[in-house]
Amino acid sequence: MPLLFCFAQLVATAQQQTALTMPEAVQRALDKYPAVRSSMEQVSAAAAGINLARTSYLPRADFLGQVNRATHNNVFGQLFPQSVIPSMTGPVLGTNSGQSVWGSAVGTLISWEPIDFGQRRASVNAAKATRDRANAEVNVTKLQVAGTAADAFLTIAAAEQTVVAAKAGVERAQVLEQVIGTLAKNELRPGADASRAQAELALARTQQIQAEQARNVAYAALAALLGVAPDALAIESHSLLTQAPANLPEMAATQHPAALAGQAAISEVKSREKVLARSYYPRLYVEGAAFARGTGVQADGRIGGGATGLGPNIQNWALGATVTFPAFDWFSIHAKKEMEAHNEQSAEAKYSQTLQDLNGNILKAKAVLEGARRVAQNTPIQLQAARATEQQATARYKTGLGNIAEVAEAERLLTQAEIDNSLAQLGVWRALLGVAAAQGDLTPFLTAAK
Repeated sequence: MPLLFCFAQLVATAQQQTALTMPEAVQRALDKYPAVRSSMEQVSAAAAGINLARTSYLPRADFLGQVNRATHNNVFGQLFPQSVIPSMTGPVLGTNSGQSVWGSAVGTLISWEPIDFGQRRASVNAAKATRDRANAEVNVTKLQVAGTAADAFLTIAAAEQTVVAAKAGVERAQVLEQVIGTLAKNELRPGADASRAQAELALARTQQIQAEQARNVAYAALAALLGVAPDALAIESHSLLTQAPANLPEMAATQHPAALAGQAAISEVKSREKVLARSYYPRLYVEGAAFARGTGVQADGRIGGGATGLGPNIQNWALGATVTFPAFDWFSIHAKKEMEAHNEQSAEAKYSQTLQDLNGNILKAKAVLEGARRVAQNTPIQLQAARATEQQATARYKTGLGNIAEVAEAERLLTQAEIDNSLAQLGVWRALLGVAAAQGDLTPFLTAAK
């Protein structure tokens, strides 16, 4: 027996340790929910894109090594650039032999673009704009996850209060059923009253079962956000049953994460337009090369020994500059600019729509908050009147001046009034959450909910 008592104490202590406040539940959801991690990885990928764009400032170095065994027949004539026929150097020997010799080559080519008319900087800025947009979208995801977690927390708190009120209703119905059952057995009340009392008790138990079901569903919803089992989850909601705080600080819709994401999307399109604006310029490359080749055939057609040509023994180096200008790229660049111009207009329209929707959501959330506060002021009056009604109906029934229907109606009215009163303050908190989510910042709300 003492062992069982100690075990029960350990279980109770563990449950108390796992009880979460709303800010803790929200933070755990932000840490555990996969959608947040996915968004963060997208930011990391975009940040890596910045490093990729910066590599264009570096010179390019290519190294080559080659050994081949091939015939040495060469011909005069022009050949269009292609990738099928290997190139051949050296004089035309006038031979058409199948005899082969060794050939080898090693070399390196270093190329660097010292002047780019701002194209590389524009590309880096475009990568930064992509990173900023991804980061802004992370904040949108965090707001959605945090809002969902806070709402699930409030739903659990409301369900628990509903269960408490439903249990109180069951207890009152049990007392009434026992009293009327005794009176009916002693033939002081008709049997129909006893049947009605039993029906009211069954109805109260059904309401309790439904309330417990809603509570379990709410726990499952929050557990899914936190990545834990519902049985291992408990909440601490006593602070939410007190008076709700005053209105939250005002915030402009332009500071909402969704609005900031819209601004970042516009900036990203503009950065791509700047890249295109820097694309139609000449490209200057400074180049340096060093290479060596070996061959098993001489200029007069003589062939060396069996291993001649395997070692590259003729060296060369070269320094120079190359200028390229893709003149006919103007048409494709112009078409791309036109596409991006339309993309910019689309992003600006979406941003305007986002601001319009956000302002509307803020007004609606404030209207809901005002109504919730008025309800919270009225429910204590409703509860007090319901209690008086229940007491009077019970007293009238005991003295024979009332009937069972009046008592049953009064008890149902009292149960509903207790539920409404217990949920009134939670309704104000939920309305405050709606205002905070509409404004895009849950920090003041979570601070007040500690």
